[in-house]
Amino acid sequence: MTDVIFRPAELGDLAALTDIYNYYVRETPVTFDIEPRTIEQRRQWLDSFGLTGRYRCFVAVKDGAVIGWASSHRYNERAAYDTTVLSSIYLAPQLTGQGIGPRLYAVLFDALKDEDIHRAFGGITQPNDASVRLHRAFGFEPAGIYREVGRKFGRYWDVATYLRPMGGRA
Repeated sequence: MTDVIFRPAELGDLAALTDIYNYYVRETPVTFDIEPRTIEQRRQWLDSFGLTGRYRCFVAVKDGAVIGWASSHRYNERAAYDTTVLSSIYLAPQLTGQGIGPRLYAVLFDALKDEDIHRAFGGITQPNDASVRLHRAFGFEPAGIYREVGRKFGRYWDVATYLRPMGGRA
C-alpha cells in the first residue's frame, strides 16, 4: 500500500485518533478501557508526546485521513524505569492485515533507535495472534503472562507481555 504516508501526530489528528481508539474500547478487549474516551482526555494523551525523545507518536495517513498510530510512552512513573517505554499500535479496523502496521511500527522504532531507551514493552490481550506476530517481527520476545488481570465484556482476560531490547546508552 504505497499511498500511505507516515508522520508525527498533530493536534489536528485528535478526532480521528480518538475515533479509532474508541472503536477498540467499545468492540474489543485489546484495551482495558471500558468507556470511550473524550477528545479532552485524548488531548492529554497526545500532549505527552514530543517530536524528539523517548515518547513519540506517529500516524499513518491515507487519502488525507488518519488511519492509525504507533506510540511509545512512559512505562512507569518511577525514575529507574525512565529508559523503558511501552509501545502501542492501533489501526482503523477495516485496514488491519494490509501491511500498514509493520510499516508504522518501523517508523516508530527507527525514530527511537538513537534515544536513551534500553527496553520496550508491549502488552497484548490474549488471544491476539496478529499482534503477537507483529511484535515478534520487531524483535519482541515473550516476557510473561498476567493471568486474568482485566475484566471486560463479562469475562477476565490474560495479558501477554513482550519485551524488546532497544540498545539505549548505559
